[in-house]
Amino acid sequence: MTKQLTKQEQQELKETFSYHAPTGDQPGRYEAVRQAGKEFAEVILENTWPCPDQSAAIRKAREAVMTANAAIALEQSKGAQAV
Repeated sequence: MTKQLTKQEQQELKETFSYHAPTGDQPGRYEAVRQAGKEFAEVILENTWPCPDQSAAIRKAREAVMTANAAIALEQSKGAQAV
């Protein structure tokens, strides 16, 4: 069985998977998030031994940076929402 997408779902997907050119202060905020993620990854690498858990920690730090940057990119279309 295949579900038919609603117009709202179609619009949300279109917006989510579209390119969002940075505006205003977004470039600086992207950089701040990336820099903090890099510093956190350095702390992980400096304080843990190479192992699957270290790899997972780095991967999750990278994922956190990417998700935070997506939140910045999509803020205008989604509006600010509380966590």
